Amino acid sequence: MGNLESLYQSNFKKDAYSFYCNQRKHQPIFPMPYDGNRQSWIITKYDHVKELLKSNSFIKDQSKFLSSTRESDEFNIFQNMMLDVDPPDHTRLRKLVQPYFNPKTIKQLEPRIREISDNLLEEMKQKDTPVDLIDDYAFPLPIIVISELLGVPAEDRDIFRKWSNTIVSASNEMETDFMEDVQAFTTYLTDLFEQRKNHPADDLISHLLKTEEDGEQLTRNELYSMVVLLIIAGHETTVNLIGNTMYALFKHPNQLESLKNDPALIPGAIEEGLRYYSPVDFSTARWAENDLNFHGQIIRRGDLVMASISSANRDEEKFDHPHLFDITRKRNAHVAFGFGIHFCLGAPLARMEGKIALEKLLHAFPKIGLDETSPAPQWRSVFLLRGLEALPVVLNSES
Repeated sequence: MGNLESLYQSNFKKDAYSFYCNQRKHQPIFPMPYDGNRQSWIITKYDHVKELLKSNSFIKDQSKFLSSTRESDEFNIFQNMMLDVDPPDHTRLRKLVQPYFNPKTIKQLEPRIREISDNLLEEMKQKDTPVDLIDDYAFPLPIIVISELLGVPAEDRDIFRKWSNTIVSASNEMETDFMEDVQAFTTYLTDLFEQRKNHPADDLISHLLKTEEDGEQLTRNELYSMVVLLIIAGHETTVNLIGNTMYALFKHPNQLESLKNDPALIPGAIEEGLRYYSPVDFSTARWAENDLNFHGQIIRRGDLVMASISSANRDEEKFDHPHLFDITRKRNAHVAFGFGIHFCLGAPLARMEGKIALEKLLHAFPKIGLDETSPAPQWRSVFLLRGLEALPVVLNSES
């Protein structure tokens, strides 16, 4: 495969599961060069992935190993992300937003999520088919929800999508578009923070701004990073969850028919969608704090290590018939939301949005199906994530 950048390519996404099946059998921990002479490692087996994600031997703070860090304002929104720091900073930052994402709080959002879903489905009914299920449903639903939770105007959702796509798609070279979009995102947030500071509301950004003012719990750079993370993570993964699960159902019509006949199977379908086409392909980077032997591979201090979530969720040693899409699967301890202290904060919200999205969609359009006249859906060329560029559907398929 060459180097780490090889995993960015869309043709890799297409054949990734076959590749990982082979790696799990023959080289479950495999090296790939990156950044000159530096070494990276990809972990593919389920048990090894869980061990990596919870181990204190692998840390998030890359500044301990990289000789230079970027100091420009454009990078301030990345340098303090909760996803990329270790305790005690991680503990402090997560504690600030945890109350907004616990199951009890998320449950209170259910009526509004249902209302948003109904509105989007009504808009879809007015459109000519084929309809793009990503653009018209899977994307707007979670971006509206997270925007309202944060206190961001929903009408800005399209520009968020552009900025988010740029950020999650960026390579190490940081192209011009990346720099321009990050600068625009930073300027937007600066103005929004000023508005919320002068006119606080009952939203998460106002809460975080007050936390910043009241003490040393949150710095301004951490505030930028927190909001960027919540906007991106709060919708990117859920877009993929909805789109990928529906795609799997279309490709397995017997499962789709079972789901239509018994909506009680929807929670199981969501869990199987998370496992079968994991919305997050790779964990974010960790670095070995010291030299160590990790299941037969010598990993050196400063080596970058990443877990293949997609591979772990198809591990033959963990799942019965792992390449079979089965919404009635009984044992499904997938790691689609990660594991350990960095377990996805938004998992309860994503699960609820996914459940409501499928329930409402199949009730509104019981004959929905793939549009066979459109090109076959393609996976996005995004390293960390697995999601479709588009999912053209007909709302009243006779197939």
